[in-house]
Amino acid sequence: MTDTSIPSADPSLDEETLPAATDEAEEIQAEEAQEKKAPADSDLFRQSEIAADYVEGLLDILDYDGDIDEMVSGGRPVVEVVGGGLQNLIGQRGATLEALQELTRLAVFRQTGSPSRLLLDVGGYRAARRKELAAVARNAVEKVKEYGEPVRLEPMSAFERKCVHDVVNAMSGVESESEGVEPNRRIIVRPVAD
Repeated sequence: MTDTSIPSADPSLDEETLPAATDEAEEIQAEEAQEKKAPADSDLFRQSEIAADYVEGLLDILDYDGDIDEMVSGGRPVVEVVGGGLQNLIGQRGATLEALQELTRLAVFRQTGSPSRLLLDVGGYRAARRKELAAVARNAVEKVKEYGEPVRLEPMSAFERKCVHDVVNAMSGVESESEGVEPNRRIIVRPVAD
């Protein structure tokens, strides 16, 4: 860490005030670093608005009907498209949805100049998939605990891997890690070494 305190030539300074000034300077520096790392909620909501406009334009071009909700959830912008007949926007195992999400992130980047962690959901696919993946993760953990051997899961998208890692990391006695290269990146669940 860089020392931001200012050396003093006056030896008569009270020693109790010096640490307080240093603590205050470190606090300010930490706050500034946090502001640089995490965009403000207003910036995140602006990203979700840009994304919603982009997705609305896509829906118009494709002649699909859907209601679009934009919000900020979990420190990231979120756009949800709700409606019937949107299955083609999800694709097989969410592949089309992942591609649309990347295109939407690029649209946000073009307008804001900064990368976005935008999450796009269509027809509640991600919420339903999250539940399925939680069951897959719990099943893998049970097998690892029962047999004491690592379990390799099928290749998954980054969103899917994150869901599994979250469930596994919340359980004791097991750990998970990703291996491989996209699009064949997968998770291995293994017992924690004693």
